[in-house]
Amino acid sequence: MATTGITADTSLDVSHRRVIFASSLGTVFEWYDFYLYGSLAAIIAKQFFSGLNEASAFVFALLAFAAGFAVRPFGAIVFGRIGDMVGRKYTFLVTILIMGLSTFLVGVLPGYNSIGVAAPVILIALRLLQGLALGGEYGGAATYVAEHAPDGKRGLYTSFIQITATFGLFISLLVILGCKMALGPKFDEWGWRIPFLLSSVLLAVSVYIRLQLSESPAFKQMKEEGRHSTAPLTESFARWGNLKVVILALLGATAGQAVVWYAGQFYAMYFLGNTLKIDATTTQLMIAGALLIGTPFFVVFGWLSDRVGRKPVVLAGCLLAALTYFPIFKALTHYGNPAIEAASTSAPIRVTADPKDCHVQIDLIGKKVFTSSCDVAKSFLTKRGVPYENVAAAPGTVAVVSVGGKDFPSFDGSQMAKADFAAKVKAFGEEVGAAVNTAGYPAKADPAMINKPMVMLLLWILVIYVTMVYGPIAAWLVEMFPTRIRYTSMSLPYHIGNGWFGGFLPSVSFGIVAATGDFYAGLWYPIIIAAMSVVIGGLFLHETKHVSIHD
Repeated sequence: MATTGITADTSLDVSHRRVIFASSLGTVFEWYDFYLYGSLAAIIAKQFFSGLNEASAFVFALLAFAAGFAVRPFGAIVFGRIGDMVGRKYTFLVTILIMGLSTFLVGVLPGYNSIGVAAPVILIALRLLQGLALGGEYGGAATYVAEHAPDGKRGLYTSFIQITATFGLFISLLVILGCKMALGPKFDEWGWRIPFLLSSVLLAVSVYIRLQLSESPAFKQMKEEGRHSTAPLTESFARWGNLKVVILALLGATAGQAVVWYAGQFYAMYFLGNTLKIDATTTQLMIAGALLIGTPFFVVFGWLSDRVGRKPVVLAGCLLAALTYFPIFKALTHYGNPAIEAASTSAPIRVTADPKDCHVQIDLIGKKVFTSSCDVAKSFLTKRGVPYENVAAAPGTVAVVSVGGKDFPSFDGSQMAKADFAAKVKAFGEEVGAAVNTAGYPAKADPAMINKPMVMLLLWILVIYVTMVYGPIAAWLVEMFPTRIRYTSMSLPYHIGNGWFGGFLPSVSFGIVAATGDFYAGLWYPIIIAAMSVVIGGLFLHETKHVSIHD
Protein backbone atom coordinates (compact mmCIF):
# COMPACT_ATOMS: atom_id res chain seq x y z
CA MET A 1 0.00 0.00 0.00
CA ALA A 2 1.10 3.51 -0.69
CA THR A 3 2.19 5.85 2.03
CA THR A 4 1.10 9.39 2.56
CA GLY A 5 1.96 12.33 4.75
CA ILE A 6 -0.39 13.38 7.52
CA THR A 7 -2.96 15.85 6.23
CA ALA A 8 -4.02 19.06 7.86
CA ASP A 9 -6.20 18.84 10.95
CA THR A 10 -9.82 17.94 10.23
CA SER A 11 -12.63 18.59 12.71
CA LEU A 12 -14.78 15.81 14.07
CA ASP A 13 -17.98 16.91 12.29
CA VAL A 14 -21.54 15.66 12.81
CA SER A 15 -21.31 12.93 10.16
CA HIS A 16 -18.06 11.58 11.64
CA ARG A 17 -19.54 11.57 15.14
CA ARG A 18 -22.55 9.61 13.85
CA VAL A 19 -20.30 7.05 12.18
CA ILE A 20 -18.23 6.58 15.33
CA PHE A 21 -21.26 6.40 17.62
CA ALA A 22 -23.13 3.89 15.46
CA SER A 23 -20.07 1.71 15.00
CA SER A 24 -19.19 1.76 18.68
CA LEU A 25 -22.56 0.52 19.90
CA GLY A 26 -21.59 -3.04 19.02
CA THR A 27 -18.62 -2.82 21.36
CA VAL A 28 -20.90 -1.51 24.10
CA PHE A 29 -23.09 -4.57 23.54
CA GLU A 30 -20.12 -6.92 23.57
CA TRP A 31 -18.77 -5.82 26.93
CA TYR A 32 -22.19 -5.22 28.48
CA ASP A 33 -23.03 -8.87 27.88
CA PHE A 34 -19.53 -10.09 28.82
CA TYR A 35 -19.70 -8.46 32.22
CA LEU A 36 -23.31 -9.54 32.80
CA TYR A 37 -22.58 -13.17 32.14
CA GLY A 38 -19.25 -13.16 33.97
CA SER A 39 -20.66 -11.42 37.04
CA LEU A 40 -23.78 -13.59 37.15
CA ALA A 41 -22.09 -16.92 36.36
CA ALA A 42 -22.88 -18.36 39.81
CA ILE A 43 -26.58 -17.47 39.45
CA ILE A 44 -26.69 -18.78 35.88
CA ALA A 45 -25.15 -22.04 37.09
CA LYS A 46 -28.02 -22.49 39.56
CA GLN A 47 -30.67 -21.53 37.00
CA PHE A 48 -29.52 -23.60 34.01
CA PHE A 49 -27.24 -26.35 35.36
CA SER A 50 -29.01 -27.28 38.59
CA GLY A 51 -29.12 -30.94 37.54
CA LEU A 52 -25.40 -31.17 38.42
CA ASN A 53 -23.64 -30.75 41.73
CA GLU A 54 -22.71 -27.19 42.68
CA ALA A 55 -19.06 -27.35 41.60
CA SER A 56 -19.77 -28.97 38.22
CA ALA A 57 -22.70 -26.60 37.58
CA PHE A 58 -20.35 -23.63 37.96
CA VAL A 59 -17.78 -25.29 35.66
CA PHE A 60 -20.45 -25.80 33.01
CA ALA A 61 -21.62 -22.20 33.36
CA LEU A 62 -18.04 -21.05 32.73
CA LEU A 63 -17.73 -23.44 29.77
CA ALA A 64 -20.92 -21.97 28.28
CA PHE A 65 -19.31 -18.56 28.77
CA ALA A 66 -16.11 -19.74 27.11
CA ALA A 67 -18.04 -21.18 24.15
CA GLY A 68 -18.75 -17.64 23.00
CA PHE A 69 -15.01 -16.94 22.88
CA ALA A 70 -14.16 -20.21 21.16
CA VAL A 71 -16.30 -19.50 18.09
CA ARG A 72 -15.33 -15.86 17.62
CA PRO A 73 -12.61 -16.60 15.04
CA PHE A 74 -15.14 -18.58 13.00
CA GLY A 75 -17.49 -15.61 13.10
CA ALA A 76 -14.59 -13.46 11.91
CA ILE A 77 -14.16 -15.74 8.91
CA VAL A 78 -17.87 -15.93 8.06
CA PHE A 79 -18.80 -12.29 8.50
CA GLY A 80 -15.43 -10.97 7.38
CA ARG A 81 -15.94 -12.69 4.04
CA ILE A 82 -19.43 -11.21 3.71
CA GLY A 83 -18.15 -7.78 4.69
CA ASP A 84 -15.46 -7.80 2.02
CA MET A 85 -17.87 -9.08 -0.65
CA VAL A 86 -21.19 -7.36 0.16
CA GLY A 87 -20.25 -4.36 2.29
CA ARG A 88 -19.35 -3.13 5.75
CA LYS A 89 -22.66 -1.47 6.67
CA TYR A 90 -25.05 -4.38 6.06
CA THR A 91 -22.75 -6.98 7.56
CA PHE A 92 -22.33 -5.33 10.90
CA LEU A 93 -26.04 -4.43 10.93
CA VAL A 94 -26.73 -8.18 10.83
CA THR A 95 -24.12 -8.95 13.49
CA ILE A 96 -25.57 -6.50 16.01
CA LEU A 97 -29.06 -7.93 15.46
CA ILE A 98 -27.79 -11.41 16.27
CA MET A 99 -25.81 -10.16 19.27
CA GLY A 100 -28.69 -8.18 20.69
CA LEU A 101 -31.34 -10.85 20.26
CA SER A 102 -29.07 -13.51 21.80
CA THR A 103 -28.50 -11.37 24.90
CA PHE A 104 -32.21 -10.56 25.22
CA LEU A 105 -33.27 -14.21 24.86
CA VAL A 106 -31.04 -15.26 27.77
CA GLY A 107 -33.26 -13.03 29.91
CA VAL A 108 -36.46 -14.88 28.92
CA LEU A 109 -35.06 -18.41 28.70
CA PRO A 110 -36.75 -20.81 31.18
CA GLY A 111 -34.43 -22.49 33.67
CA TYR A 112 -33.53 -26.13 34.21
CA ASN A 113 -36.38 -26.67 36.67
CA SER A 114 -38.89 -25.62 33.99
CA ILE A 115 -37.70 -27.30 30.78
CA GLY A 116 -34.94 -29.62 31.95
CA VAL A 117 -31.86 -30.25 29.83
CA ALA A 118 -33.24 -28.06 27.02
CA ALA A 119 -32.39 -24.99 29.15
CA PRO A 120 -28.60 -25.41 29.16
CA VAL A 121 -28.63 -26.60 25.53
CA ILE A 122 -30.45 -23.45 24.39
CA LEU A 123 -28.24 -21.26 26.59
CA ILE A 124 -25.08 -22.67 25.00
CA ALA A 125 -26.63 -22.25 21.52
CA LEU A 126 -27.31 -18.58 22.27
CA ARG A 127 -23.74 -18.14 23.49
CA LEU A 128 -22.44 -19.71 20.27
CA LEU A 129 -24.62 -17.44 18.12
CA GLN A 130 -23.43 -14.42 20.03
CA GLY A 131 -19.80 -15.47 19.70
CA LEU A 132 -20.20 -15.87 15.95
CA ALA A 133 -21.77 -12.42 15.65
CA LEU A 134 -19.06 -10.86 17.80
CA GLY A 135 -16.48 -12.34 15.47
CA GLY A 136 -17.85 -10.20 12.67
CA GLU A 137 -18.82 -7.13 14.67
CA TYR A 138 -15.50 -5.63 15.72
CA GLY A 139 -13.75 -5.95 12.36
CA GLY A 140 -16.69 -4.29 10.64
CA ALA A 141 -16.88 -1.45 13.13
CA ALA A 142 -13.13 -0.77 13.07
CA THR A 143 -12.94 -0.96 9.30
CA TYR A 144 -15.99 1.25 8.81
CA VAL A 145 -14.72 3.98 11.13
CA ALA A 146 -11.15 3.86 9.79
CA GLU A 147 -12.34 4.13 6.18
CA HIS A 148 -14.27 7.27 7.09
CA ALA A 149 -11.38 8.84 9.02
CA PRO A 150 -9.04 11.42 7.44
CA ASP A 151 -5.35 10.54 7.18
CA GLY A 152 -3.55 11.41 10.39
CA LYS A 153 -6.62 10.83 12.57
CA ARG A 154 -7.34 7.12 12.29
CA GLY A 155 -5.84 6.42 15.70
CA LEU A 156 -8.03 9.09 17.27
CA TYR A 157 -11.21 8.07 15.44
CA THR A 158 -10.93 4.33 16.07
CA SER A 159 -10.00 4.87 19.73
CA PHE A 160 -13.61 5.88 20.34
CA ILE A 161 -14.62 2.28 19.53
CA GLN A 162 -12.27 1.12 22.27
CA ILE A 163 -13.55 3.64 24.80
CA THR A 164 -17.07 2.25 24.49
CA ALA A 165 -15.83 -1.14 25.68
CA THR A 166 -15.35 0.40 29.10
CA PHE A 167 -18.67 2.19 28.70
CA GLY A 168 -20.36 -1.19 28.23
CA LEU A 169 -18.71 -2.54 31.36
CA PHE A 170 -19.69 0.53 33.32
CA ILE A 171 -23.35 0.36 32.24
CA SER A 172 -23.59 -3.32 33.15
CA LEU A 173 -22.00 -2.67 36.53
CA LEU A 174 -24.50 0.10 37.32
CA VAL A 175 -27.44 -2.03 36.14
CA ILE A 176 -26.37 -5.04 38.24
CA LEU A 177 -25.76 -2.96 41.36
CA GLY A 178 -29.01 -1.06 40.87
CA CYS A 179 -31.05 -4.25 40.47
CA LYS A 180 -29.39 -5.87 43.49
CA MET A 181 -30.07 -2.86 45.69
CA ALA A 182 -33.68 -2.57 44.50
CA LEU A 183 -34.62 -6.25 44.60
CA GLY A 184 -32.50 -7.70 47.40
CA PRO A 185 -32.88 -11.52 47.67
CA LYS A 186 -35.30 -11.54 44.71
CA PHE A 187 -32.41 -10.68 42.43
CA ASP A 188 -31.07 -14.24 42.62
CA GLU A 189 -34.55 -15.66 41.99
CA TRP A 190 -35.64 -13.69 38.93
CA GLY A 191 -34.17 -10.18 39.09
CA TRP A 192 -30.96 -11.31 37.35
CA ARG A 193 -33.00 -11.45 34.12
CA ILE A 194 -33.63 -7.69 34.10
CA PRO A 195 -30.10 -6.65 32.96
CA PHE A 196 -30.37 -9.05 30.01
CA LEU A 197 -33.83 -7.78 29.09
CA LEU A 198 -32.69 -4.16 29.24
CA SER A 199 -30.29 -4.93 26.39
CA SER A 200 -33.31 -4.53 24.09
CA VAL A 201 -32.97 -0.77 24.56
CA LEU A 202 -29.38 -0.85 23.30
CA LEU A 203 -30.45 -3.06 20.41
CA ALA A 204 -33.26 -0.76 19.28
CA VAL A 205 -31.02 2.32 19.35
CA SER A 206 -28.20 0.50 17.56
CA VAL A 207 -30.34 -0.82 14.72
CA TYR A 208 -32.09 2.51 14.20
CA ILE A 209 -28.85 4.47 13.99
CA ARG A 210 -27.07 1.96 11.77
CA LEU A 211 -29.96 1.98 9.32
CA GLN A 212 -29.27 5.70 8.77
CA LEU A 213 -25.63 5.14 7.72
CA SER A 214 -24.18 4.96 4.23
CA GLU A 215 -21.64 2.44 3.02
CA SER A 216 -17.94 3.04 3.68
CA PRO A 217 -16.60 5.42 0.99
CA ALA A 218 -13.47 3.33 0.40
CA PHE A 219 -15.47 0.12 -0.10
CA LYS A 220 -18.13 1.86 -2.19
CA GLN A 221 -15.54 3.30 -4.58
CA MET A 222 -13.69 0.00 -4.81
CA LYS A 223 -16.89 -1.91 -5.61
CA GLU A 224 -18.00 0.65 -8.21
CA GLU A 225 -14.63 0.20 -9.91
CA GLY A 226 -14.98 -3.61 -9.80
CA ARG A 227 -11.91 -4.07 -7.58
CA HIS A 228 -13.61 -5.80 -4.64
CA SER A 229 -12.56 -9.32 -3.76
CA THR A 230 -14.63 -12.29 -4.89
CA ALA A 231 -12.59 -14.72 -2.78
CA PRO A 232 -11.49 -12.88 0.38
CA LEU A 233 -10.75 -16.08 2.31
CA THR A 234 -8.37 -17.28 -0.38
CA GLU A 235 -6.66 -13.91 -0.69
CA SER A 236 -6.39 -13.51 3.09
CA PHE A 237 -5.26 -16.95 4.22
CA ALA A 238 -4.15 -19.00 1.20
CA ARG A 239 -1.52 -16.54 -0.02
CA TRP A 240 1.59 -16.44 2.11
CA GLY A 241 2.25 -12.72 1.69
CA ASN A 242 -0.98 -11.81 3.48
CA LEU A 243 -1.15 -14.86 5.75
CA LYS A 244 2.27 -13.96 7.14
CA VAL A 245 0.97 -10.54 8.17
CA VAL A 246 -2.11 -12.16 9.76
CA ILE A 247 0.10 -14.45 11.86
CA LEU A 248 2.45 -11.65 12.87
CA ALA A 249 -0.51 -9.39 13.76
CA LEU A 250 -1.80 -12.13 16.05
CA LEU A 251 1.44 -13.01 17.81
CA GLY A 252 3.05 -9.57 17.73
CA ALA A 253 0.05 -7.37 18.54
CA THR A 254 -3.38 -8.76 19.43
CA ALA A 255 -2.29 -11.63 21.70
CA GLY A 256 -0.36 -9.25 23.94
CA GLN A 257 -3.07 -6.60 23.76
CA ALA A 258 -5.68 -9.17 24.77
CA VAL A 259 -3.94 -10.54 27.85
CA VAL A 260 -3.14 -7.03 29.10
CA TRP A 261 -6.80 -6.09 28.67
CA TYR A 262 -8.19 -9.15 30.46
CA ALA A 263 -5.57 -9.17 33.21
CA GLY A 264 -5.95 -5.46 33.89
CA GLN A 265 -9.71 -5.58 34.34
CA PHE A 266 -11.21 -9.04 34.77
CA TYR A 267 -8.36 -10.90 36.43
CA ALA A 268 -7.88 -7.92 38.73
CA MET A 269 -11.57 -8.03 39.65
CA TYR A 270 -11.39 -11.76 40.38
CA PHE A 271 -8.20 -11.26 42.39
CA LEU A 272 -9.82 -8.66 44.63
CA GLY A 273 -13.04 -10.59 45.17
CA ASN A 274 -12.01 -14.24 45.25
CA THR A 275 -8.41 -14.11 46.36
CA LEU A 276 -8.33 -11.10 48.67
CA LYS A 277 -11.90 -11.74 49.94
CA ILE A 278 -13.04 -8.14 49.42
CA ASP A 279 -16.84 -8.01 49.25
CA ALA A 280 -18.43 -7.89 45.80
CA THR A 281 -19.91 -4.40 46.04
CA THR A 282 -16.64 -2.81 47.20
CA THR A 283 -14.73 -4.67 44.48
CA GLN A 284 -17.11 -3.58 41.75
CA LEU A 285 -17.15 0.04 42.90
CA MET A 286 -13.33 0.24 43.00
CA ILE A 287 -13.06 -1.35 39.54
CA ALA A 288 -15.72 1.05 38.25
CA GLY A 289 -13.88 4.02 39.75
CA ALA A 290 -10.59 3.02 38.14
CA LEU A 291 -12.32 2.54 34.79
CA LEU A 292 -14.05 5.89 35.02
CA ILE A 293 -10.79 7.72 35.75
CA GLY A 294 -8.78 5.77 33.18
CA THR A 295 -11.25 5.70 30.28
CA PRO A 296 -10.26 9.05 28.67
CA PHE A 297 -6.78 7.63 28.09
CA PHE A 298 -8.12 5.36 25.32
CA VAL A 299 -8.53 8.51 23.28
CA VAL A 300 -5.26 10.00 24.56
CA PHE A 301 -3.24 7.00 23.38
CA GLY A 302 -5.22 6.72 20.14
CA TRP A 303 -4.35 10.37 19.46
CA LEU A 304 -0.74 9.80 20.51
CA SER A 305 -0.43 6.89 18.08
CA ASP A 306 -1.25 9.32 15.24
CA ARG A 307 1.86 11.26 16.29
CA VAL A 308 4.45 8.72 17.38
CA GLY A 309 3.04 5.54 15.84
CA ARG A 310 0.85 2.57 16.75
CA LYS A 311 3.70 0.15 17.34
CA PRO A 312 5.60 1.99 20.12
CA VAL A 313 2.42 2.76 22.09
CA VAL A 314 0.96 -0.77 21.98
CA LEU A 315 4.25 -2.57 22.64
CA ALA A 316 5.18 -0.15 25.44
CA GLY A 317 1.92 -1.10 27.17
CA CYS A 318 2.72 -4.80 26.80
CA LEU A 319 6.25 -4.30 28.10
CA LEU A 320 5.18 -2.26 31.14
CA ALA A 321 2.58 -4.89 32.02
CA ALA A 322 5.08 -7.74 31.74
CA LEU A 323 7.60 -5.92 33.95
CA THR A 324 5.24 -4.69 36.66
CA TYR A 325 2.38 -7.18 37.10
CA PHE A 326 4.04 -9.05 39.96
CA PRO A 327 4.78 -5.96 42.11
CA ILE A 328 1.37 -4.43 41.33
CA PHE A 329 -0.63 -7.52 42.33
CA LYS A 330 1.51 -8.02 45.44
CA ALA A 331 0.81 -4.40 46.32
CA LEU A 332 -2.92 -5.06 45.85
CA THR A 333 -2.60 -7.77 48.51
CA HIS A 334 -0.66 -5.44 50.79
CA TYR A 335 -3.23 -2.64 50.57
CA GLY A 336 -6.36 -4.72 49.96
CA ASN A 337 -6.05 -7.44 52.59
CA PRO A 338 -2.83 -7.07 54.63
CA ALA A 339 -3.98 -9.87 56.97
CA ILE A 340 -3.40 -12.46 54.23
CA GLU A 341 0.05 -11.04 53.55
CA ALA A 342 0.95 -11.10 57.24
CA ALA A 343 -0.38 -14.63 57.78
CA SER A 344 1.39 -16.08 54.75
CA THR A 345 4.65 -14.63 56.07
CA SER A 346 4.29 -15.61 59.72
CA ALA A 347 2.50 -18.94 59.21
CA PRO A 348 3.13 -20.28 55.70
CA ILE A 349 1.05 -23.25 54.59
CA ARG A 350 2.61 -26.21 52.80
CA VAL A 351 1.18 -29.34 51.21
CA THR A 352 3.70 -32.17 51.23
CA ALA A 353 2.49 -34.91 48.91
CA ASP A 354 3.40 -37.43 46.25
CA PRO A 355 2.93 -35.46 42.96
CA LYS A 356 1.32 -38.51 41.36
CA ASP A 357 -1.34 -38.36 44.06
CA CYS A 358 -2.42 -34.84 43.02
CA HIS A 359 -4.95 -34.35 40.20
CA VAL A 360 -6.57 -31.51 38.31
CA GLN A 361 -9.92 -31.43 40.07
CA ILE A 362 -12.34 -30.72 37.23
CA ASP A 363 -15.37 -32.99 36.84
CA LEU A 364 -17.42 -32.21 33.74
CA ILE A 365 -20.21 -34.68 34.48
CA GLY A 366 -20.63 -33.96 38.17
CA LYS A 367 -20.13 -37.56 39.28
CA LYS A 368 -16.47 -38.03 40.08
CA VAL A 369 -15.21 -37.79 43.66
CA PHE A 370 -11.56 -36.91 44.26
CA THR A 371 -10.42 -39.05 47.16
CA SER A 372 -6.62 -39.11 47.19
CA SER A 373 -4.96 -37.60 50.25
CA CYS A 374 -3.44 -34.81 48.14
CA ASP A 375 -6.78 -33.98 46.50
CA VAL A 376 -8.55 -33.89 49.86
CA ALA A 377 -5.96 -31.46 51.23
CA LYS A 378 -5.79 -29.17 48.19
CA SER A 379 -9.56 -29.17 47.73
CA PHE A 380 -10.03 -27.75 51.21
CA LEU A 381 -7.29 -25.12 50.88
CA THR A 382 -8.51 -24.02 47.45
CA LYS A 383 -12.09 -23.63 48.68
CA ARG A 384 -10.82 -21.79 51.75
CA GLY A 385 -8.88 -19.43 49.49
CA VAL A 386 -5.48 -19.53 51.18
CA PRO A 387 -2.06 -19.65 49.50
CA TYR A 388 0.09 -22.72 49.96
CA GLU A 389 3.40 -24.16 48.79
CA ASN A 390 3.78 -27.60 47.19
CA VAL A 391 6.50 -29.89 48.52
CA ALA A 392 7.20 -33.21 46.81
CA ALA A 393 7.10 -36.31 49.00
CA ALA A 394 8.21 -39.88 48.45
CA PRO A 395 5.91 -42.11 46.36
CA GLY A 396 3.00 -43.49 48.35
CA THR A 397 3.31 -40.91 51.12
CA VAL A 398 0.07 -39.62 52.63
CA ALA A 399 -0.28 -35.86 52.06
CA VAL A 400 0.34 -33.56 55.01
CA VAL A 401 -0.87 -29.98 55.41
CA SER A 402 1.49 -27.81 57.47
CA VAL A 403 0.15 -24.57 58.95
CA GLY A 404 2.73 -22.44 60.67
CA GLY A 405 4.88 -25.49 61.38
CA LYS A 406 2.04 -27.67 62.71
CA ASP A 407 1.27 -30.80 60.66
CA PHE A 408 -2.16 -32.19 59.76
CA PRO A 409 -2.04 -35.56 57.96
CA SER A 410 -4.66 -35.97 55.26
CA PHE A 411 -6.18 -39.34 54.35
CA ASP A 412 -6.94 -41.60 51.39
CA GLY A 413 -10.69 -42.01 50.99
CA SER A 414 -10.69 -44.25 47.93
CA GLN A 415 -11.88 -47.30 49.87
CA MET A 416 -14.35 -45.47 52.10
CA ALA A 417 -18.13 -45.52 51.87
CA LYS A 418 -19.61 -42.23 50.65
CA ALA A 419 -21.02 -41.25 54.04
CA ASP A 420 -17.82 -42.14 55.87
CA PHE A 421 -15.74 -40.18 53.36
CA ALA A 422 -17.96 -37.09 53.72
CA ALA A 423 -17.72 -37.25 57.50
CA LYS A 424 -13.95 -37.64 57.38
CA VAL A 425 -13.60 -34.69 54.97
CA LYS A 426 -15.70 -32.54 57.29
CA ALA A 427 -13.62 -33.46 60.33
CA PHE A 428 -10.36 -32.83 58.44
CA GLY A 429 -11.65 -29.48 57.22
CA GLU A 430 -12.67 -28.37 60.69
CA GLU A 431 -9.29 -29.32 62.11
CA VAL A 432 -7.24 -27.59 59.41
CA GLY A 433 -9.68 -24.70 59.24
CA ALA A 434 -9.24 -23.97 62.94
CA ALA A 435 -5.48 -23.86 62.45
CA VAL A 436 -5.82 -21.59 59.42
CA ASN A 437 -8.02 -19.21 61.41
CA THR A 438 -5.63 -19.25 64.35
CA ALA A 439 -2.74 -18.49 61.99
CA GLY A 440 -4.52 -15.28 60.98
CA TYR A 441 -5.84 -16.11 57.51
CA PRO A 442 -9.09 -14.10 57.25
CA ALA A 443 -12.29 -15.56 55.83
CA LYS A 444 -13.15 -12.06 54.57
CA ALA A 445 -11.24 -8.82 54.15
CA ASP A 446 -11.69 -6.37 56.99
CA PRO A 447 -13.28 -3.25 55.39
CA ALA A 448 -11.44 -1.02 57.87
CA MET A 449 -8.08 -2.44 56.71
CA ILE A 450 -8.63 -1.81 52.99
CA ASN A 451 -6.56 1.14 51.82
CA LYS A 452 -9.02 2.16 49.12
CA PRO A 453 -7.06 5.11 47.67
CA MET A 454 -3.98 2.92 47.11
CA VAL A 455 -6.02 0.04 45.70
CA MET A 456 -7.73 2.50 43.34
CA LEU A 457 -4.36 3.90 42.27
CA LEU A 458 -3.04 0.41 41.48
CA LEU A 459 -6.20 -0.48 39.56
CA TRP A 460 -5.89 2.78 37.64
CA ILE A 461 -2.34 1.89 36.61
CA LEU A 462 -3.63 -1.46 35.30
CA VAL A 463 -6.32 0.39 33.35
CA ILE A 464 -3.70 2.74 31.88
CA TYR A 465 -1.87 -0.30 30.49
CA VAL A 466 -5.18 -1.41 28.98
CA THR A 467 -5.69 1.97 27.30
CA MET A 468 -2.16 1.90 25.88
CA VAL A 469 -2.58 -1.45 24.16
CA TYR A 470 -6.24 -1.11 23.21
CA GLY A 471 -6.52 2.52 22.14
CA PRO A 472 -4.39 2.25 18.94
CA ILE A 473 -4.95 -1.45 18.08
CA ALA A 474 -7.87 -0.96 15.66
CA ALA A 475 -6.02 1.60 13.56
CA TRP A 476 -2.89 -0.58 13.52
CA LEU A 477 -4.80 -3.64 12.30
CA VAL A 478 -6.78 -1.73 9.68
CA GLU A 479 -3.60 -0.25 8.20
CA MET A 480 -1.90 -3.64 7.88
CA PHE A 481 -4.24 -4.94 5.16
CA PRO A 482 -5.56 -3.79 1.74
CA THR A 483 -9.14 -2.56 1.39
CA ARG A 484 -10.37 -5.53 -0.69
CA ILE A 485 -9.67 -8.05 2.11
CA ARG A 486 -9.35 -5.76 5.14
CA TYR A 487 -12.49 -6.90 6.99
CA THR A 488 -11.58 -10.59 6.74
CA SER A 489 -7.85 -10.22 7.34
CA MET A 490 -7.99 -8.01 10.44
CA SER A 491 -10.93 -9.79 12.10
CA LEU A 492 -9.26 -13.18 12.43
CA PRO A 493 -6.10 -12.16 14.34
CA TYR A 494 -8.14 -9.82 16.53
CA HIS A 495 -10.60 -12.51 17.57
CA ILE A 496 -8.07 -15.30 17.98
CA GLY A 497 -6.07 -12.91 20.14
CA ASN A 498 -9.00 -11.64 22.18
CA GLY A 499 -11.26 -14.69 22.01
CA TRP A 500 -8.62 -17.35 22.71
CA PHE A 501 -5.49 -15.77 24.20
CA GLY A 502 -7.51 -13.23 26.19
CA GLY A 503 -10.84 -14.95 26.71
CA PHE A 504 -9.31 -18.05 28.22
CA LEU A 505 -6.93 -16.09 30.48
CA PRO A 506 -9.15 -16.45 33.58
CA SER A 507 -9.45 -20.22 33.16
CA VAL A 508 -5.74 -20.73 32.49
CA SER A 509 -4.56 -18.41 35.24
CA PHE A 510 -7.00 -19.77 37.81
CA GLY A 511 -5.89 -23.30 36.92
CA ILE A 512 -2.25 -22.35 37.49
CA VAL A 513 -3.10 -20.83 40.87
CA ALA A 514 -5.08 -23.89 41.94
CA ALA A 515 -2.29 -26.24 40.89
CA THR A 516 0.52 -24.30 42.55
CA GLY A 517 -1.24 -22.71 45.53
CA ASP A 518 0.56 -19.46 44.65
CA PHE A 519 -1.70 -16.39 44.45
CA TYR A 520 0.55 -14.79 41.85
CA ALA A 521 1.51 -17.78 39.67
CA GLY A 522 -1.43 -17.14 37.34
CA LEU A 523 0.24 -13.89 36.25
CA TRP A 524 2.87 -15.85 34.38
CA TYR A 525 0.37 -16.46 31.58
CA PRO A 526 -0.28 -12.79 30.66
CA ILE A 527 3.35 -11.87 31.33
CA ILE A 528 4.72 -14.49 28.93
CA ILE A 529 2.18 -13.66 26.19
CA ALA A 530 2.74 -9.90 26.54
CA ALA A 531 6.52 -10.38 26.41
CA MET A 532 6.13 -12.57 23.32
CA SER A 533 4.24 -9.77 21.55
CA VAL A 534 6.92 -7.24 22.49
CA VAL A 535 9.60 -9.40 20.89
CA ILE A 536 7.69 -10.51 17.77
CA GLY A 537 5.97 -7.18 17.21
CA GLY A 538 9.17 -5.28 17.79
CA LEU A 539 11.17 -7.37 15.33
CA PHE A 540 8.70 -8.16 12.56
CA LEU A 541 5.77 -5.72 12.49
CA HIS A 542 6.06 -2.38 10.71
CA GLU A 543 4.83 1.03 11.76
CA THR A 544 1.72 1.95 9.74
CA LYS A 545 0.58 5.43 10.80
CA HIS A 546 1.69 6.96 7.46
CA VAL A 547 0.11 4.21 5.36
CA SER A 548 -2.79 5.23 3.10
CA ILE A 549 -5.71 2.82 3.42
CA HIS A 550 -7.35 4.14 0.25
CA ASP A 551 -5.52 1.80 -2.10
